[in-house]
Amino acid sequence: MCDVQLGGLGALTGKGFFICIEGLDGCGKTTQTKILVRELRKRGYEAVYTAEPSRGKIGKFIKRYCLHGEKRVSSIVEALLFAADRYEHVENEIAPALKIGKIVVSDRYVYSSLAYQGAAGLSLDWIRKINQHALTPNLAIYIDVEPETVIQKKPKKSVMENLETQREVRKVYMRFVENGELIRVYGNKPKEEVAKEILSIVLDRLEKNRETLSGV
Repeated sequence: MCDVQLGGLGALTGKGFFICIEGLDGCGKTTQTKILVRELRKRGYEAVYTAEPSRGKIGKFIKRYCLHGEKRVSSIVEALLFAADRYEHVENEIAPALKIGKIVVSDRYVYSSLAYQGAAGLSLDWIRKINQHALTPNLAIYIDVEPETVIQKKPKKSVMENLETQREVRKVYMRFVENGELIRVYGNKPKEEVAKEILSIVLDRLEKNRETLSGV
């Protein structure tokens, strides 16, 4: 179980709060991430949406040549590219927002690398090592949907969106759920119910974080 711990990643400091939403392709995480940001803003929080691959040069390269190419690139190359993009993402978007006290909600983060490249056969310890620069999220949520459901629900959009890959990816994600690093939310419900559950989890954690910072 220790091989899937995120120990060694950068410590999160300051008053900001970092959340990531994870899940299989087509599970609804992009929709839920945007809903969460909107609901937090309604409640007076300074929340920002971000995603991986990022908007940076490496992220754009990944989207164009890796995710939507004719075939999947080497898993090692894939892992290194995502790690490099994540470094830029943290340095240019995530860390600056956290330093000024904002809530950052990311549609995918380091758990995606561990799940997808880990499912491709790479060592989780090695993936973790090349992502040592990545800040550890305050809260990581996994939207759990059966692979068969997501494959039937949407047409294939990337080289990773096939049933075999998604099944293996889910197995890795579930290891993080089992060791407590990811909070599991069942996604086989109306999106409004999923959103309500996620918001409840986040607000509860934000309140506990506030009490910790204030010494209550």
